[in-house]
Amino acid sequence: MTLTQPSESEEWLDELVQRWTEVYKKSMTTLVLLEVVEARGPIAAGLIGSALVESTGWGLTERGLYRTLRRLTAAGLLTASEVAVPRTGAKRKDYELTPLGARYLARIRGELLDR
Repeated sequence: MTLTQPSESEEWLDELVQRWTEVYKKSMTTLVLLEVVEARGPIAAGLIGSALVESTGWGLTERGLYRTLRRLTAAGLLTASEVAVPRTGAKRKDYELTPLGARYLARIRGELLDR
């Protein structure tokens, strides 16, 4: 069995991708979260986190997820409404994109795609 070593250009590409991910992951996480809420909202925070991991493979701590959701809600891009959980009656927050959030996401997509 012969193992092939990655070429120098493949190693360089791997390094570039890793650097990009380290720098831009936080910003991209915000966009992916908004896209998840847009596509599936109203949606519970736990499901947002699962969808993020499913679509990107990126992990996000629970603390980081809730901090980002609070920031996006405070900015007026998301709304949070309390919903009774079936069978338990406990409350959870479901998140939904606001009209401002939808316009923000559309503008960001336009900036990224028009370049």
